[in-house]
Amino acid sequence: MKYLPNFITAFRFLGAFGLLFSDVGSAAFGVIYFACGLSDIVDGFLARKLHCESKTGALLDSLADLAFVVGCCIKLIPVLALPYWLWLWGAVIVVIKVINQISAIVMYKKCLFPHTIANKATGLLLFAGVPLTVFLESIVPIVMIAIVATFAAVQEGHFIRTRSV
Repeated sequence: MKYLPNFITAFRFLGAFGLLFSDVGSAAFGVIYFACGLSDIVDGFLARKLHCESKTGALLDSLADLAFVVGCCIKLIPVLALPYWLWLWGAVIVVIKVINQISAIVMYKKCLFPHTIANKATGLLLFAGVPLTVFLESIVPIVMIAIVATFAAVQEGHFIRTRSV
């Protein structure tokens, strides 16, 4: 039972890969997307409940999140009609997160992915907000996500650079 959370997290890697072979808006895409999002919620909950939290599990979770986001971006960017300034904002968030990882490597000789409440909120908002953006054809959900993601990225950098991780 102690490996169940990591198994669920590993499933998210497969789901992220599966997204690449499904059409946005199809039932397959929706099921895979929902399963990946649900696995992100369930794996951490189970790890805490089963008392089997580990640094390896936390890192695996962060990497699976990254794979899921990349898979979603590859599929959704071509179909999202977002204004230029919003793409630029997203790029700034990515640059901040990359700088955070460079800082972690320089300071600690490893990547760090703090599991802060702001990062968790960003993940939850992404999970709910991206489909809303696609189906409502409105940028409001993405703007709300960008606000929280910006705060989360800056906070993550602060935690890394002040050794609060």
